[in-house]
Amino acid sequence: MADEAPPGGPAKKRRVQAVLFMCNFNAVRSLAAEAIARHYFGKSIYVQSAGVRTGEPRDPFMVAALDEIGIDASRHKPRTVEELEEWEGLNFDLIITLSPEAHHKAIALTHTLAADVEYWPTPDPTINQEGTRDQRMDGYRDVRDGLIYRIKSRLKS
Repeated sequence: MADEAPPGGPAKKRRVQAVLFMCNFNAVRSLAAEAIARHYFGKSIYVQSAGVRTGEPRDPFMVAALDEIGIDASRHKPRTVEELEEWEGLNFDLIITLSPEAHHKAIALTHTLAADVEYWPTPDPTINQEGTRDQRMDGYRDVRDGLIYRIKSRLKS
């Protein structure tokens, strides 16, 4: 079987068919991860995102950072894991969490879901409220670029 490890070697990861990105509010980090993954893999992998809590609108700085590289996230509507579950169920083989709170929630979900969970610690660029717009945007660009690298590396066939 292709997923079995060769003797003495590491186990080969299964090809991802459906991925869920999770963070606190689904307004910055998981919004970006979903948009990036859809951009690069949307024809071959089902992609969604959700937050643990509700209350934050999509972040205009992250939408702008994605727009700089030709990814449109302007119509994203933040939603919680519960809203996503009610809307379509949680049929994912991989959940990637981007914040500690989301990681704890995803681990709890695996008591009833057969999904792998990976934690990608990702800084929250909203913390930096000082400086010029361009200085603040640099934090969003760093998060965007880090997610692009990790998503391309992890989801490629």
